[in-house]
Amino acid sequence: MEPKSGKLNRKMETAIVALLNQPTITLAAEDAGISETTLWRWLQRGDFAKAYREARKQAVNQAIAHIQRISGEAVDTLREVMNDGKKETARVTAARAILELTLKAYEIEDLEERLEALEERMRNNEHH
Repeated sequence: MEPKSGKLNRKMETAIVALLNQPTITLAAEDAGISETTLWRWLQRGDFAKAYREARKQAVNQAIAHIQRISGEAVDTLREVMNDGKKETARVTAARAILELTLKAYEIEDLEERLEALEERMRNNEHH
């Protein structure tokens, strides 16, 4: 009934949206108006699984972009707390949070660069 590869049908696209919005396969299937068995079967298909992974990746990228947009406010708030001479414990906690977040951001950036380099080497090896 549905194609085995290529473009997904409307029901499959609806199922992907449901998977992104619901916490369980059961609820996602119900939300999409299909059986749980059908949804599990679709998840085994390469084209559906790839489209779902891509949709999840886009959702995560959107969430990260949102966090990046508001991170300046968070840093400003931490800076205010850190510079408030009245609350020493809060100052230390805020300073530690800023340092930890800075370190994590650096580590993530470093890991992304290393992963990209590895992926590039793998692609080059596949072509040779």
